[in-house]
Amino acid sequence: MEVRRSLTAEAFDKLLASLDSDRERAGEKYEEIRRGLVCLFEWRGAPFPDEHADETINRVARKLDEGNELNDPIPYMYGVARLVLLEVYKSRERERAALAQLTASVRVPSDTEETSSNLRLDCLERCLDELPGESRDFLKEYYQGEKRAKIENRQKLAGRLRIPLNALRLRARRAREKLEVCVHTCVSRRFHPT
Repeated sequence: MEVRRSLTAEAFDKLLASLDSDRERAGEKYEEIRRGLVCLFEWRGAPFPDEHADETINRVARKLDEGNELNDPIPYMYGVARLVLLEVYKSRERERAALAQLTASVRVPSDTEETSSNLRLDCLERCLDELPGESRDFLKEYYQGEKRAKIENRQKLAGRLRIPLNALRLRARRAREKLEVCVHTCVSRRFHPT
């Protein structure tokens, strides 16, 4: 799924105003809605529930910022969440098809699945060791924990780094992509030594 542009302060203010005229109550409602959206995406098996919840909220806020009026933004948000979820499913299906095509085109020796899995793990450990210390520590900390603990851990990490959560996610995605390239290269070399 393609990640959209960041949310402006004005759009966020309009979103909060649509939730409640009292800013504090609006903030509480926002947090409650966001938690509900994260749970929705978790229950439906979406890979990045936090990011999908943020994307849903951002879309609704942009709609309000463009001058559209929503009688009740909360049900509208859940409708947008269903659309985001459909996009996630379609994206995952495209990724699975591409992976199947890639797997079919790569000649893999007749090793057992366990050997192949061990090779990937070995390559992952090597690639992690090759990363600069701060990148390695960042990735390990970013993916630490499960469910709510993981969310809270990422919020603390963003606070410590003094960056917004969206920037944190982007940093993690970039680091993960570099790591994936390294692991793929390592596995390919081991399967196809020159």
